[in-house]
Amino acid sequence: MFEFSEKSRAYQEKLTAFMDEHIYPREKEYEQQLHRAENRFAYLPIMEELKTKSKAAGLWNLFIPTSLSEFSDHGGLSNLEYAPMAEIMGRVLWSPEVFNCNAPDTGNMEVFMKYANRAQQAQWLQPLLNGDIRSSYAMTEPQVASSDATNIELSIVQEGNEWVLNGRKWFITNAMYERTKIFIVMGKSDPSNPNRHKQQTQVLVPKDTPGLEVIRPLTTLGYDDAPIGHAELLFDNARVPLENVLLGEGRGFEIAQGRLGPGRIHHCMRLIGSAQRALEFACRRVNQRMTFGRPLSQHQSVREDIARSFSEIEMMRLLVLKTCQRMDEVGPKEAMDLIAASKTSVPLMAQQVIDRCMQLHGAGGLTADYPMAEAFNYARWCRQADGPDQVHLMALGKQVITRYGDA
Repeated sequence: MFEFSEKSRAYQEKLTAFMDEHIYPREKEYEQQLHRAENRFAYLPIMEELKTKSKAAGLWNLFIPTSLSEFSDHGGLSNLEYAPMAEIMGRVLWSPEVFNCNAPDTGNMEVFMKYANRAQQAQWLQPLLNGDIRSSYAMTEPQVASSDATNIELSIVQEGNEWVLNGRKWFITNAMYERTKIFIVMGKSDPSNPNRHKQQTQVLVPKDTPGLEVIRPLTTLGYDDAPIGHAELLFDNARVPLENVLLGEGRGFEIAQGRLGPGRIHHCMRLIGSAQRALEFACRRVNQRMTFGRPLSQHQSVREDIARSFSEIEMMRLLVLKTCQRMDEVGPKEAMDLIAASKTSVPLMAQQVIDRCMQLHGAGGLTADYPMAEAFNYARWCRQADGPDQVHLMALGKQVITRYGDA
């Protein structure tokens, strides 16, 4: 059994109270503001109001790990301490931004904390920590299998005192959001390098850079995830100064590996919350609906679905907590086996549990009247985000075989 620290328990209590008072009662208002907005990717007034409240409540930047606590007066939690906070936020998909804990900004802020120089941190990290701007991480490309990051083709070429970028990116989260001001872009600067992991570089590209064009918003299962959104981008001779390089030329793959470990487990934490809330909705539903002269809750198949869902959520929660504890003990790199196990298991579990809960709501479960359909979409695209299941399963299988195969 996992025991949370007193600090974590106190944050959990405050965050739960904040959700009860300010988030759940205003879900419909959020949706109304989104649908009334002339620009679906505009910053909503309700978000600014809720951010002010969360800052005042001391619930800001909770994602910042203990090792990086120097960058903020808030946070300073271990992965294990933060896990239940991410689960609570995951119950309402848009709520992490209220606490400045939403993807991809959390991962990007960690990149700035770990790999950026002081000038880059002053220009971009501080506004992100304040919640004044948003950011994007541009890695995936439409024309190559981006599950192998060494396939990335976007060209980054030095010309004089500038980097020149040419290529396409897509499914770039946050790119549509009007508050997004900076892109962290990964491309190839040295394609002939015999070390395939030294061919990539990451550079900072402001959104208003000439030659950077947002081509279109993309959807997943029909959802555009407004106002954050995912977009296809074109870089057509986009130029940025040489000082916009992150860490150094040829170190892009290194940055990507350092960024994605914690981000993968944050998604898993939030998905536990999405699945748990769907189960709670289903339990209320089956007590209220009558079929064939008795409540749904008295049908054997319904009870089996509820029991199975409860068990699966509990198992995945324990796996995520064990993963977090392991990351705290040895770091993400040495915990990649458990991170991969969580990354491939939790989204699939959430997808299956939410699907059952949608079914128990009848046709209504497919609509926006309930949170399940959008949460199902989130679980489904998480099976592709930060690397598809197949890649993680392949790497995990190799690791496990190496560990036990010669025993």
